[in-house]
Order: sequence, then structure tokens, then C-alpha cells
Amino acid sequence: MITLHHLNNSRSQRILWMLEEIGIDYQIKRYLRDPQTMLAPAELRQVHPLGKSPLITDGELTLAESGAIIEYLAERYGDWLLPAADSPERLRCRYWLHYAEGSAMPPLLLKLVFDKLRSAPMPFFIKPIARGIANKVSQAFISPQLKLHFDYLESQLSERDWFAGDAFSAADIQLSFPLEAAAARGVLNNHPRLSDFLQRIHARPAYRRALEKGGAYDYAD
Repeated sequence: MITLHHLNNSRSQRILWMLEEIGIDYQIKRYLRDPQTMLAPAELRQVHPLGKSPLITDGELTLAESGAIIEYLAERYGDWLLPAADSPERLRCRYWLHYAEGSAMPPLLLKLVFDKLRSAPMPFFIKPIARGIANKVSQAFISPQLKLHFDYLESQLSERDWFAGDAFSAADIQLSFPLEAAAARGVLNNHPRLSDFLQRIHARPAYRRALEKGGAYDYAD
């Protein structure tokens, strides 16, 4: 049986959703972030050396990385979530599986880091310098990158309902996390198609079941 090593408020929520969409038996092993550092607990290192979630175990297999997990689950248990082999939609699906973490998430992570830098405790004489650096980096790099990527994602839904094509696919599950993170940080305020996409995935029965089973997840409405 598949075991999902599930960390609260993390990317593993979309793996839980994936498992619910497929409809196979699985079990959840839960882990909680440290309330001070918000890091994953050390116990996860007993499953994988990096000690991060999501992780799944399936028999003798231990697999990390959201894109790899989603592709594995789709190919082995839920091929209806993958477009037909050798089709343009299949290539698009593969592209989004890599794009979500490789391109969309880095500027969001930078925004999180530099936003925290502005309010981090530090000596009073350092605060103006730190805030000045954070503001300059945000204005010169982070904000333009966020606009570039999320305008691009918005444009991709202008001629199709879902990211790989006309049918819901694994690509939409993979892209859910960066889009939910972007919405939580106010990045999607002028992106109606992406906001509509989030409303549609949040209404899916499998998504709602995953929320009930997964516990705290700040990125869902």
C-alpha cells in the first residue's frame, strides 16, 4: 500500500489530492512543522536523507519530489490524468510538471524570504538597511519576475480550460501549489483566469476530501 508522508501546510497536500483523484487505497503518516522555525521535523530524515515532504513509499520504493511523485502515480495508477502518449497535450503536461517547481516557485520563495526580512527582529540601526535592500531586490527583480510568470500562466488559460488542454490532468494538480501560494500572497489580484482556475479545483470532490484528510492547509479557501 502507498504511504504518503504528509507535512502540514506543504506541497504534500497536492499529493494527497492526487491520491484522492485516482481513488486508490493509501495511508497517511503525519508530520508537523516546528512552530518556531516552521521546518519539517527530523523524523522525515528517517524516510529520505533530505527530510522534506512530500514523500511516498510504495512497497520497496521511496520517492521524493512532487513532479516525480505525480508522474509516477499517474503512470502506474491513474493514467486518465495523463493525456494520450505522443500527443501535444502530453508534452504540455510534462512541461508543466517541471515548470511548476523549476520556474514558478523560485520567485514566490524569494518574495516570502524578502517579505520576512522586512519584519524580522534585528538591531534598530540595521532595520533601515535591511528594509532598503529588501525593497530594492523586490522592485528590481522579484516583482517583475512574478508579473512575468503569472501573466504567462494567465495567458495559457485563454484558449483552454486546463493547462495541458481541454481535460483536467496531472499538470493542474502540480500547478495548484504555486498558484495557491501566489493567491495567498496577493499576486493573482489581476489574474481572473487563474483565480477562476483555483475556484474550480477547490470545488472538485477529491480536493475537498483531501482537505478533510490532510488537516491544516493555509492555501485553500
